[in-house]
Amino acid sequence: QVQVEESGGGLVQAGGSLRLSCTASGLTFDRYAWGWFRQTPGKEREGVSCIARLTNNTYYADSVKGRFAASRDNAKNTLYLQMNSLKTEDTAMYYCAPSGAVCPRITTKMTPHPTFTSWGQGTQVTVSS
Repeated sequence: QVQVEESGGGLVQAGGSLRLSCTASGLTFDRYAWGWFRQTPGKEREGVSCIARLTNNTYYADSVKGRFAASRDNAKNTLYLQMNSLKTEDTAMYYCAPSGAVCPRITTKMTPHPTFTSWGQGTQVTVSS
């Protein structure tokens, strides 16, 4: 059974930084592109970033481009999201999931791999003004 666990969220002032981590088990981590998603109450979950499987190329939603940086450590089955210059609109619950073999063309429309059914609890990021 695939399990993911997100961590690293917290309360930070606008302009600050956080580093999120996502540890996965129950699957072969390096066979997948991996995505970070975020969700606010009353809104659908949307893709924030995707890191490719083989090239480690990264793709971002326009709203976070230039501020967020995704990385992965296949040896540790861990995905990271470095979040800099945080804005109040970045406040959300953040989740990770395997995206598939490749990253999608439009990051915000990213969906998890069809076999992924168990979202983690997420990690809350709150940015104050």
